[in-house]
Amino acid sequence: MASWVRAVVEAIHSSRAQAVIYLAGGASQALGWLLSVPGASGTVLEVVVPYSMASMAQLLGKMPLQFTSKQAAEDMALAAFNRALKLSGPGLQVMGVGFTGSLASSRPKHGEHRFYVSTRTQNCLRTSHVTLSKGLRSREEEDKVSSYFLLKAIADGCKVPATIQSDVQEPELPKESVEQFDEDQELQQVIDGQVCMKVYHFSDSMDKNFNRKIILPGSFNPLHDGHLRLLEVASSMCDDGLPCFEISAINADKPPLSIAEIKRRVEQFRKVGKNVIISNQPYFYKKAELFPGSAFVIGADTAARLVNPKYYGGDYNRMLEILLECKNTGTTFLVGGRNIEGVFKVLEDLDIPVELREMFISIPEEKFRMDISSTDIRKKQGP
Repeated sequence: MASWVRAVVEAIHSSRAQAVIYLAGGASQALGWLLSVPGASGTVLEVVVPYSMASMAQLLGKMPLQFTSKQAAEDMALAAFNRALKLSGPGLQVMGVGFTGSLASSRPKHGEHRFYVSTRTQNCLRTSHVTLSKGLRSREEEDKVSSYFLLKAIADGCKVPATIQSDVQEPELPKESVEQFDEDQELQQVIDGQVCMKVYHFSDSMDKNFNRKIILPGSFNPLHDGHLRLLEVASSMCDDGLPCFEISAINADKPPLSIAEIKRRVEQFRKVGKNVIISNQPYFYKKAELFPGSAFVIGADTAARLVNPKYYGGDYNRMLEILLECKNTGTTFLVGGRNIEGVFKVLEDLDIPVELREMFISIPEEKFRMDISSTDIRKKQGP
């Protein structure tokens, strides 16, 4: 490994960014560089090489019209970005990387020797396209050139300065495109299902190392002291987690929230310095897939609905199957007491199936009880 390559890799590993990398058809040496320098486990979340047509189609959920193309690289980067959002450590910068190439092979190629590399972050999509001079290099040499460009793209995504020594000729200089997204566009991508979530980091605890998230889901219309206190108490019971509120832009039985409404609700969290995530998953079993290993903070009324077969088409076994899948992802539920039909109930008042009991942890009434709801506040405020 050249000394300048090692310096770039070390800078990437020091950037507190995490990436999922999908690549096919080249740039394999970049993986060796990234993984052989200490610190790789903090940067590289996952690497997938979808070389076969079937593998690529399964990865993207569709068959690309052309495998070595700008669109394919950008689709790979977006899929990698969504995967990285699910796998990343709390509070870290996230990036998806897609690479697809058609380089020199054992048989002469009629088409150009070329590659595309794309990186996707929350607010930016960058793509580079390089066409190499045929016959100038061996396959290994073309792979090295493409590896330099992949490394440079990752460094740029991590906001790390990097000048590569790629020895490309004048006609081989990259063609680059950059697309920036504003907040409205980012939220629309979440609503449309293109991106699985947008995270707003408003707290001052981002410099700590957290193993998981502690998530209080809700509509927060409005956010009130009961919400804040409940998450505070839950966080004190799980001190290895980053506390976050979560709002689903998609509702199970209502139209999606508008961008203006989402931003209005987000503003409440900015004012009090609390993290909030905007997702597009209204159901808990989908939230468990989105936030594996997380602890969800819920009220006893929500816990009662979670284990009620009525909400699973009346099928008890289906309810058990879905929640056991959540359990397998490391999901737990911290349950606070709530007034249910005029009676204050806690977890111990509920009939939780034996197979699921260790998933549910009670928040004692002496630690948290606030008989307040957003619905009551809205009624008092009037139209």
